[in-house]
Amino acid sequence: MGRKTFVILIITAAVLSASIIFSLSSGSYSLRLDEIIRTLIGRGNPLSNTIVMQLRLPRIFIAILVGASLSTAGCILQSILGNPLAEPGIIGMNSGAALAVVLLISSSSSAYYDSIGIYTMMLLPIASIAGSFLVTALIYVLSVKKGANPARLTLTGVGISAGINAFIALYQLTMSKGDYNRALTWISGSLWGSNWLFFGIIAPAAAVSIGFAMYNSKLLDVIRLGRETAVGLGVDVDKKQKSLLGIALVLSAASTAVAGNISFLGLMGPHIANRLVGPVHIRKIPVAAGISSVLILLADTASRTMFSPLEVPVGITVSILGVPYFIYLMLKEA
Repeated sequence: MGRKTFVILIITAAVLSASIIFSLSSGSYSLRLDEIIRTLIGRGNPLSNTIVMQLRLPRIFIAILVGASLSTAGCILQSILGNPLAEPGIIGMNSGAALAVVLLISSSSSAYYDSIGIYTMMLLPIASIAGSFLVTALIYVLSVKKGANPARLTLTGVGISAGINAFIALYQLTMSKGDYNRALTWISGSLWGSNWLFFGIIAPAAAVSIGFAMYNSKLLDVIRLGRETAVGLGVDVDKKQKSLLGIALVLSAASTAVAGNISFLGLMGPHIANRLVGPVHIRKIPVAAGISSVLILLADTASRTMFSPLEVPVGITVSILGVPYFIYLMLKEA
Protein backbone atom coordinates (compact mmCIF):
# COMPACT_ATOMS: atom_id res chain seq x y z
CA MET A 1 0.00 0.00 0.00
CA GLY A 2 1.47 3.31 -1.10
CA ARG A 3 1.74 6.42 1.01
CA LYS A 4 -0.97 8.21 -0.98
CA THR A 5 -3.44 5.36 -0.45
CA PHE A 6 -2.63 5.23 3.26
CA VAL A 7 -3.25 8.98 3.62
CA ILE A 8 -6.55 8.74 1.72
CA LEU A 9 -7.67 5.83 3.91
CA ILE A 10 -6.87 7.85 7.04
CA ILE A 11 -8.77 10.86 5.69
CA THR A 12 -11.72 8.66 4.73
CA ALA A 13 -11.75 7.09 8.20
CA ALA A 14 -11.63 10.55 9.80
CA VAL A 15 -14.52 11.83 7.67
CA LEU A 16 -16.50 8.68 8.46
CA SER A 17 -15.86 9.16 12.20
CA ALA A 18 -17.01 12.79 11.98
CA SER A 19 -20.13 11.66 10.09
CA ILE A 20 -20.90 9.12 12.82
CA ILE A 21 -20.63 11.79 15.54
CA PHE A 22 -22.74 14.20 13.49
CA SER A 23 -25.40 11.52 12.99
CA LEU A 24 -25.40 10.59 16.69
CA SER A 25 -25.83 14.21 17.76
CA SER A 26 -28.48 15.23 15.19
CA GLY A 27 -32.21 14.64 15.37
CA SER A 28 -35.39 15.87 16.99
CA TYR A 29 -33.46 15.58 20.27
CA SER A 30 -29.94 16.97 19.86
CA LEU A 31 -27.04 15.65 21.90
CA ARG A 32 -23.74 17.32 22.78
CA LEU A 33 -20.46 15.51 22.22
CA ASP A 34 -19.86 15.07 25.96
CA GLU A 35 -23.35 13.54 26.33
CA ILE A 36 -22.60 11.09 23.53
CA ILE A 37 -19.27 10.08 25.06
CA ARG A 38 -20.84 9.56 28.51
CA THR A 39 -23.57 7.44 26.97
CA LEU A 40 -21.13 5.30 24.99
CA ILE A 41 -19.08 4.53 28.12
CA GLY A 42 -22.22 3.63 30.07
CA ARG A 43 -22.74 6.82 32.08
CA GLY A 44 -25.64 8.35 30.18
CA ASN A 45 -29.12 9.06 31.48
CA PRO A 46 -32.07 6.82 30.47
CA LEU A 47 -33.15 9.17 27.67
CA SER A 48 -29.71 9.46 26.05
CA ASN A 49 -29.21 5.70 26.45
CA THR A 50 -32.38 5.03 24.51
CA ILE A 51 -31.62 7.59 21.81
CA VAL A 52 -27.99 6.58 21.27
CA MET A 53 -27.85 2.87 22.05
CA GLN A 54 -31.25 1.72 20.81
CA LEU A 55 -32.18 4.17 18.06
CA ARG A 56 -29.26 5.96 16.42
CA LEU A 57 -26.26 3.65 16.91
CA PRO A 58 -27.77 0.51 15.31
CA ARG A 59 -29.06 2.69 12.48
CA ILE A 60 -25.55 4.09 11.93
CA PHE A 61 -23.93 0.66 11.98
CA ILE A 62 -26.46 -0.69 9.49
CA ALA A 63 -25.95 2.35 7.24
CA ILE A 64 -22.19 1.71 7.22
CA LEU A 65 -22.67 -1.96 6.36
CA VAL A 66 -25.15 -1.11 3.60
CA GLY A 67 -22.83 1.52 2.14
CA ALA A 68 -19.82 -0.81 2.25
CA SER A 69 -21.79 -3.74 0.81
CA LEU A 70 -23.31 -1.83 -2.09
CA SER A 71 -20.03 -0.13 -3.00
CA THR A 72 -18.19 -3.47 -2.97
CA ALA A 73 -20.93 -5.00 -5.13
CA GLY A 74 -20.53 -2.04 -7.50
CA CYS A 75 -16.75 -2.58 -7.72
CA ILE A 76 -17.31 -6.24 -8.57
CA LEU A 77 -20.00 -5.60 -11.20
CA GLN A 78 -18.09 -2.81 -12.93
CA SER A 79 -15.09 -5.12 -13.22
CA ILE A 80 -16.74 -8.37 -14.39
CA LEU A 81 -19.18 -6.61 -16.74
CA GLY A 82 -16.63 -4.16 -18.11
CA ASN A 83 -19.22 -1.44 -17.63
CA PRO A 84 -18.29 1.61 -15.50
CA LEU A 85 -22.00 2.40 -15.03
CA ALA A 86 -22.93 -0.99 -13.57
CA GLU A 87 -24.23 -1.26 -10.01
CA PRO A 88 -26.81 -3.49 -8.23
CA GLY A 89 -29.72 -1.06 -8.53
CA ILE A 90 -29.15 -0.40 -12.22
CA ILE A 91 -28.71 -3.97 -13.50
CA GLY A 92 -31.72 -5.40 -11.63
CA MET A 93 -30.32 -7.22 -8.59
CA ASN A 94 -32.11 -4.97 -6.12
CA SER A 95 -35.46 -5.34 -7.88
CA GLY A 96 -35.53 -9.10 -7.35
CA ALA A 97 -34.69 -8.69 -3.68
CA ALA A 98 -37.29 -5.92 -3.31
CA LEU A 99 -39.99 -8.09 -4.90
CA ALA A 100 -39.28 -10.96 -2.51
CA VAL A 101 -39.32 -8.63 0.51
CA VAL A 102 -42.60 -7.02 -0.57
CA LEU A 103 -44.24 -10.44 -0.98
CA LEU A 104 -42.97 -11.50 2.44
CA ILE A 105 -44.14 -8.29 4.10
CA SER A 106 -47.61 -8.59 2.54
CA SER A 107 -47.98 -12.04 4.09
CA SER A 108 -47.61 -10.60 7.61
CA SER A 109 -50.07 -8.63 9.73
CA SER A 110 -51.94 -5.87 7.89
CA ALA A 111 -52.42 -3.55 10.86
CA TYR A 112 -50.81 -0.18 10.15
CA TYR A 113 -48.90 0.16 13.41
CA ASP A 114 -47.80 -3.47 13.74
CA SER A 115 -44.07 -3.98 13.59
CA ILE A 116 -42.62 -6.80 11.54
CA GLY A 117 -42.63 -10.00 13.57
CA ILE A 118 -39.33 -11.56 14.59
CA TYR A 119 -39.84 -14.62 12.37
CA THR A 120 -40.62 -12.45 9.37
CA MET A 121 -37.57 -10.34 10.21
CA MET A 122 -35.34 -13.42 10.30
CA LEU A 123 -36.72 -14.56 6.94
CA LEU A 124 -36.04 -11.20 5.25
CA PRO A 125 -32.42 -11.87 4.22
CA ILE A 126 -33.28 -15.38 3.04
CA ALA A 127 -36.21 -14.15 0.95
CA SER A 128 -34.16 -11.21 -0.33
CA ILE A 129 -31.24 -13.37 -1.43
CA ALA A 130 -33.60 -15.92 -3.01
CA GLY A 131 -35.46 -13.22 -4.95
CA SER A 132 -32.25 -11.58 -6.09
CA PHE A 133 -30.79 -14.95 -7.11
CA LEU A 134 -33.82 -15.92 -9.20
CA VAL A 135 -33.95 -12.59 -11.02
CA THR A 136 -30.18 -12.46 -11.55
CA ALA A 137 -30.25 -16.04 -12.87
CA LEU A 138 -33.03 -15.06 -15.28
CA ILE A 139 -31.05 -12.02 -16.44
CA TYR A 140 -27.92 -14.14 -16.87
CA VAL A 141 -29.69 -16.89 -18.84
CA LEU A 142 -31.36 -14.40 -21.17
CA SER A 143 -28.18 -12.40 -21.71
CA VAL A 144 -25.87 -15.36 -22.50
CA LYS A 145 -28.31 -17.15 -24.80
CA LYS A 146 -26.29 -16.02 -27.83
CA GLY A 147 -22.93 -15.94 -26.10
CA ALA A 148 -21.60 -14.08 -23.05
CA ASN A 149 -21.92 -10.34 -23.52
CA PRO A 150 -21.59 -7.91 -20.59
CA ALA A 151 -23.43 -5.14 -22.46
CA ARG A 152 -26.36 -7.46 -23.17
CA LEU A 153 -26.43 -8.54 -19.51
CA THR A 154 -26.61 -4.92 -18.38
CA LEU A 155 -29.39 -4.03 -20.82
CA THR A 156 -31.33 -7.19 -19.95
CA GLY A 157 -31.04 -6.30 -16.27
CA VAL A 158 -32.38 -2.80 -16.88
CA GLY A 159 -35.36 -4.23 -18.78
CA ILE A 160 -36.16 -6.95 -16.23
CA SER A 161 -35.80 -4.43 -13.40
CA ALA A 162 -38.29 -2.07 -15.05
CA GLY A 163 -40.77 -4.93 -15.45
CA ILE A 164 -40.43 -6.06 -11.83
CA ASN A 165 -40.83 -2.52 -10.52
CA ALA A 166 -43.99 -2.17 -12.60
CA PHE A 167 -45.31 -5.45 -11.15
CA ILE A 168 -44.52 -4.31 -7.61
CA ALA A 169 -46.40 -1.04 -8.20
CA LEU A 170 -49.40 -3.01 -9.52
CA TYR A 171 -49.24 -5.54 -6.69
CA GLN A 172 -49.23 -2.74 -4.10
CA LEU A 173 -52.72 -1.74 -5.25
CA THR A 174 -54.05 -5.03 -3.86
CA MET A 175 -52.35 -4.66 -0.48
CA SER A 176 -53.89 -3.42 2.74
CA LYS A 177 -53.06 0.09 3.92
CA GLY A 178 -50.59 -1.11 6.54
CA ASP A 179 -48.72 -3.43 4.20
CA TYR A 180 -48.78 -0.84 1.41
CA ASN A 181 -47.10 1.83 3.56
CA ARG A 182 -44.57 -0.62 4.95
CA ALA A 183 -43.72 -1.93 1.47
CA LEU A 184 -43.51 1.61 0.05
CA THR A 185 -40.99 2.55 2.72
CA TRP A 186 -38.89 -0.49 1.89
CA ILE A 187 -39.01 0.08 -1.86
CA SER A 188 -37.98 3.71 -1.46
CA GLY A 189 -35.02 2.70 0.70
CA SER A 190 -35.21 3.48 4.39
CA LEU A 191 -33.25 2.89 7.58
CA TRP A 192 -36.29 3.68 9.73
CA GLY A 193 -36.86 1.00 12.37
CA SER A 194 -33.27 -0.27 12.25
CA ASN A 195 -32.26 -2.28 15.30
CA TRP A 196 -29.50 -4.55 16.57
CA LEU A 197 -31.29 -7.65 15.26
CA PHE A 198 -31.15 -6.21 11.73
CA PHE A 199 -27.45 -5.54 12.24
CA GLY A 200 -26.88 -9.10 13.42
CA ILE A 201 -28.68 -10.40 10.34
CA ILE A 202 -26.62 -8.48 7.76
CA ALA A 203 -23.21 -8.30 9.47
CA PRO A 204 -22.00 -11.91 8.89
CA ALA A 205 -23.04 -11.98 5.22
CA ALA A 206 -21.53 -8.54 4.59
CA ALA A 207 -18.25 -9.29 6.38
CA VAL A 208 -17.69 -12.64 4.65
CA SER A 209 -18.64 -11.34 1.21
CA ILE A 210 -16.49 -8.20 1.44
CA GLY A 211 -13.61 -10.33 2.71
CA PHE A 212 -14.05 -12.66 -0.27
CA ALA A 213 -14.02 -9.69 -2.64
CA MET A 214 -10.80 -8.39 -1.07
CA TYR A 215 -9.26 -11.87 -1.32
CA ASN A 216 -10.08 -11.92 -5.04
CA SER A 217 -8.93 -8.35 -5.67
CA LYS A 218 -6.12 -9.44 -8.00
CA LEU A 219 -8.57 -11.59 -9.96
CA LEU A 220 -10.85 -8.56 -10.33
CA ASP A 221 -7.88 -6.56 -11.61
CA VAL A 222 -7.18 -9.19 -14.27
CA ILE A 223 -10.82 -9.49 -15.38
CA ARG A 224 -11.03 -5.70 -15.61
CA LEU A 225 -8.34 -5.80 -18.31
CA GLY A 226 -10.72 -7.61 -20.67
CA ARG A 227 -11.87 -11.13 -21.44
CA GLU A 228 -9.13 -11.89 -23.96
CA THR A 229 -6.35 -10.76 -21.64
CA ALA A 230 -7.81 -12.69 -18.69
CA VAL A 231 -8.16 -15.88 -20.74
CA GLY A 232 -4.61 -15.43 -22.01
CA LEU A 233 -3.42 -15.30 -18.40
CA GLY A 234 -5.14 -18.61 -17.67
CA VAL A 235 -8.30 -17.34 -15.93
CA ASP A 236 -11.51 -19.34 -16.38
CA VAL A 237 -13.49 -16.16 -16.94
CA ASP A 238 -16.99 -17.69 -17.12
CA LYS A 239 -16.53 -19.64 -13.87
CA LYS A 240 -14.97 -16.73 -12.00
CA GLN A 241 -17.61 -14.30 -13.27
CA LYS A 242 -20.36 -16.51 -11.87
CA SER A 243 -18.74 -16.78 -8.43
CA LEU A 244 -18.05 -13.05 -8.25
CA LEU A 245 -21.55 -12.29 -9.50
CA GLY A 246 -22.82 -14.46 -6.65
CA ILE A 247 -20.88 -12.38 -4.11
CA ALA A 248 -22.28 -9.16 -5.54
CA LEU A 249 -25.73 -10.73 -5.37
CA VAL A 250 -25.38 -11.60 -1.66
CA LEU A 251 -24.10 -8.10 -0.82
CA SER A 252 -26.92 -6.44 -2.72
CA ALA A 253 -29.66 -8.70 -1.37
CA ALA A 254 -28.49 -8.47 2.25
CA SER A 255 -28.50 -4.67 2.00
CA THR A 256 -31.97 -4.63 0.45
CA ALA A 257 -33.29 -6.92 3.20
CA VAL A 258 -32.52 -4.39 5.94
CA ALA A 259 -32.56 -1.03 4.13
CA GLY A 260 -34.74 -1.46 1.07
CA ASN A 261 -33.95 -0.55 -2.50
CA ILE A 262 -31.13 2.03 -2.46
CA SER A 263 -29.56 2.82 -5.81
CA PHE A 264 -26.42 4.69 -6.88
CA LEU A 265 -24.31 3.99 -3.77
CA GLY A 266 -22.67 1.19 -5.74
CA LEU A 267 -21.92 3.69 -8.48
CA MET A 268 -20.72 6.82 -6.69
CA GLY A 269 -18.39 5.20 -4.14
CA PRO A 270 -16.35 3.13 -6.63
CA HIS A 271 -16.04 6.00 -9.12
CA ILE A 272 -14.87 8.51 -6.53
CA ALA A 273 -12.44 5.91 -5.13
CA ASN A 274 -11.14 5.22 -8.63
CA ARG A 275 -10.29 8.90 -9.02
CA LEU A 276 -8.53 8.97 -5.64
CA VAL A 277 -6.53 5.71 -5.56
CA GLY A 278 -6.86 4.24 -9.06
CA PRO A 279 -8.46 1.01 -10.34
CA VAL A 280 -6.45 -1.53 -8.29
CA HIS A 281 -9.12 -3.27 -6.22
CA ILE A 282 -7.07 -3.93 -3.07
CA ARG A 283 -7.00 -0.14 -2.66
CA LYS A 284 -10.25 0.75 -4.40
CA ILE A 285 -12.65 -1.49 -2.44
CA PRO A 286 -11.92 -0.16 1.11
CA VAL A 287 -11.83 3.47 -0.03
CA ALA A 288 -15.09 3.02 -1.96
CA ALA A 289 -16.67 1.36 1.10
CA GLY A 290 -15.70 4.32 3.29
CA ILE A 291 -16.97 6.89 0.78
CA SER A 292 -20.33 5.15 0.27
CA SER A 293 -20.71 4.79 4.05
CA VAL A 294 -20.16 8.53 4.48
CA LEU A 295 -22.66 9.29 1.70
CA ILE A 296 -25.44 7.15 3.15
CA LEU A 297 -24.80 8.39 6.71
CA LEU A 298 -25.03 12.05 5.68
CA ALA A 299 -28.04 11.33 3.45
CA ASP A 300 -29.82 9.49 6.27
CA THR A 301 -29.08 12.26 8.77
CA ALA A 302 -30.50 14.81 6.34
CA SER A 303 -33.51 12.57 5.63
CA ARG A 304 -34.55 12.34 9.28
CA THR A 305 -33.78 15.93 10.33
CA MET A 306 -34.67 18.26 7.45
CA PHE A 307 -38.43 17.73 7.70
CA SER A 308 -38.65 16.44 11.29
CA PRO A 309 -40.89 14.89 12.59
CA LEU A 310 -41.48 13.59 9.04
CA GLU A 311 -38.76 11.38 7.59
CA VAL A 312 -37.79 11.21 3.94
CA PRO A 313 -36.68 7.72 2.81
CA VAL A 314 -32.91 7.73 2.51
CA GLY A 315 -33.12 6.09 -0.91
CA ILE A 316 -34.77 9.24 -2.25
CA THR A 317 -32.08 11.48 -0.77
CA VAL A 318 -29.30 9.30 -2.20
CA SER A 319 -31.01 9.33 -5.61
CA ILE A 320 -31.14 13.13 -5.57
CA LEU A 321 -27.34 13.00 -5.44
CA GLY A 322 -26.94 9.91 -7.59
CA VAL A 323 -29.03 10.75 -10.64
CA PRO A 324 -27.03 13.86 -11.65
CA TYR A 325 -23.79 11.95 -11.04
CA PHE A 326 -25.04 9.04 -13.18
CA ILE A 327 -25.97 11.42 -16.01
CA TYR A 328 -22.54 13.05 -15.76
CA LEU A 329 -20.81 9.67 -15.99
CA MET A 330 -23.05 8.54 -18.84
CA LEU A 331 -22.25 11.66 -20.87
CA LYS A 332 -18.56 11.31 -20.05
CA GLU A 333 -18.48 7.67 -21.21
CA ALA A 334 -20.53 8.34 -24.36
